[in-house]
Amino acid sequence: MNARQARDGLPPRQRLRAMFVIEIALAMSVLDGMIANIALPTIAAELRAAPANAIWVVNAYQLAVTVSLLPFASLGELRGYRRVFGWGLAVFTLGSLACALSHSLTALIASRILQGFGGAGIMSVNNALVRFVYPRDQLGRGVAINALVGAISSAIGPSVAAAILSVAPWQWLFAINVPLGGIALALIMGALPRTPVAHHRFDWLSAVISAATFGMLITGIDNLRRLSVFVALELSGAAVAAALFVWRQLLLPYPMLAVELFARPVFALSVVTSICSFTAQNLAFVSLPFFLEEVLGRSPVETGLLMTPWPVAVGFVAPIAGWLADKKYPAGILGGMGLATMSVGLLLLAFRPGHAAVSEMAWWMAICGVGFGFFQSPNNRTILASAPPDRAGSASGILAAARLVGQTFGAALVGLIFALTSTSPSGISHGATLALLVAAGFASAGAIASSLRLFGFHRADLPHPL
Repeated sequence: MNARQARDGLPPRQRLRAMFVIEIALAMSVLDGMIANIALPTIAAELRAAPANAIWVVNAYQLAVTVSLLPFASLGELRGYRRVFGWGLAVFTLGSLACALSHSLTALIASRILQGFGGAGIMSVNNALVRFVYPRDQLGRGVAINALVGAISSAIGPSVAAAILSVAPWQWLFAINVPLGGIALALIMGALPRTPVAHHRFDWLSAVISAATFGMLITGIDNLRRLSVFVALELSGAAVAAALFVWRQLLLPYPMLAVELFARPVFALSVVTSICSFTAQNLAFVSLPFFLEEVLGRSPVETGLLMTPWPVAVGFVAPIAGWLADKKYPAGILGGMGLATMSVGLLLLAFRPGHAAVSEMAWWMAICGVGFGFFQSPNNRTILASAPPDRAGSASGILAAARLVGQTFGAALVGLIFALTSTSPSGISHGATLALLVAAGFASAGAIASSLRLFGFHRADLPHPL
């Protein structure tokens, strides 16, 4: 298949095979960013590790993914998205096997780093691949499927982990990826399209500065709950590194980060909207399990089931939102209405009665999911369609980075809120309520940012010619 054919999308049958491969890999990489949280106490006890050290089983994966997203997106533009995706999947599968065979905390953390680099290879280019899998007039459908799988995988991670741990040791959390990864690897060559490649050199200095920027930013955000001088230095270092990174990109004829995309107001506002939405989502996802388990006395499996209406609602709504985006309904309207709806659902959860029925909480979760589903697909489509085809990798990397930064910031804010409310007689309940109110604030800010795309920026909302 030549590059021109790939640009116009794949035939329907091959399109199904391509999306099957992409979604298997995406689901595995997103799930493994979530499921280890549930298993940390078990892993720490079995490996005789202190909880403070065991947390690096989670942090190592997250850091490896985040620091390598933009470099892998750049490599996708230079070497082809299929090649980077395939190598990422192979490394992720190998890392999963190494995690399952680990017998010490050091080995497990090293394996998680390897797994994280593989996950970055998958996540950095999966949306760019979707742009070449679907024809231009159906891009919203492909983006909706990607958004749906990513959102559901993120949401059901705790439930999947709890289900596996109820019947098998923690090693199976990682071992289950090996056969799934093998199936996807066997299908890659015949399913995924070849894509156009750039012909400039890979900029190693930009890759190093990018890794330093995101590394200090993520660790600084994650340590916010301590509010120490060291945290201030981390965040200040991240700001300096970010400034150096952007300055270098402006000097390069072919920058790793497509800075010129941010000159398009619709692109910049879409990225801001994405960060706000994922911050709001993770504020809820991280705080609610504490409330449900420690205040209401629910088991981990029951907690997962109570939170299931959120991803189920996303599953119903995301394809509809993608179809509406393909029909040229503005992302500003769909995203603004969606995040406003999500904010209402979060407020209903925050101001829940003391003895709210399970059915009521399920409905409020579903309202949040409906809102998130209406926002995500059109917003992701806008980010991808705002970039020319030769910068699709950079746009895909920015999209993934926005999601991870938002999720990390949301989780860090929960830690900070719980630390500030720990002395309260009803600490967990009060902390969860405050976290949901902050989440509603971020969702409202995202709704405003999304709506701003309607004022004078409507031309930029159209797809870039392929």
